[in-house]
Amino acid sequence: MFDTIDNSAFTNDQGKRSAKLFAAVVLAALDDAIADDKKYGNGVESIARWARSRDGREVLMCAGIEPTERCVKGMMEFVSRGVRTSVALSREESERQAAAKEAA
Repeated sequence: MFDTIDNSAFTNDQGKRSAKLFAAVVLAALDDAIADDKKYGNGVESIARWARSRDGREVLMCAGIEPTERCVKGMMEFVSRGVRTSVALSREESERQAAAKEAA
C-alpha cells in the first residue's frame, strides 16, 4: 500500500518539477524577445510568432499556461515594456510599481 502512495507522490513531484522547467523556458523566451526588441526592434512580433507556433504552444501548455490569444497579447505587452523577467519578478520592482500607483 505504501509503495503506491510513495510512487504517486514521486510522480506528482516530478510533474511539478517539469512544469517549473518549462516555465523557465517561457521566461527565457520572454528575455530573448526583450533583447531582440532592444537590438532589432522586432521582439514583440517574435514572441507572438513563437507563442502561436506549435512548439511555443506545447511549451506553454507544459508550463501550465493556457496558450490563448489573451496569453499571447499579455506576452506581447510584457515584451513591449522592456523590463527583463528577473527584474520584473524582483521585490524591488514590485515595490517601485506599487509606489508609482500610489503616487498616481
